[in-house]
Amino acid sequence: LLRFSAFLLGNVGTCSYLPSFVPDKISRFTDSEINTIDKDTELKDRIISALKEIYDPEIPVNIYDLGLIYRIDIDENAIVHLDMTLTAPGCPVAQTFPIQVADAIRAVDGVEDVVLEMVWDPPWSVERMTEEAKVALGFFD
Repeated sequence: LLRFSAFLLGNVGTCSYLPSFVPDKISRFTDSEINTIDKDTELKDRIISALKEIYDPEIPVNIYDLGLIYRIDIDENAIVHLDMTLTAPGCPVAQTFPIQVADAIRAVDGVEDVVLEMVWDPPWSVERMTEEAKVALGFFD
């Protein structure tokens, strides 16, 4: 017989057996919270799809699979916070590419605005690329 103290459960009293404990904890999300999570996931998927339409001008791979996108967060106001990098700080499109990326994300249905930050740490490397990108560029034989 398992017994859990009230502070471990977050409830008053004790739990005599595990099966009733597990469903009680799982059902803590409301339908509204679950819908919000689903909407955020759907919006993030649409953002990633938009990013996969943007190609590095010098490498025939999209910027998402190339590993140039470090972070995509969506706040409660549908503002997308994105950290990205370039393959090298001296990249010839360093001034225009972030604008192109932000504009593509703003065009995604459900996005209110974009806050894009260029980051250089950690530096981009081949290890950040997806397996598909590595195959496309001939890194695997």
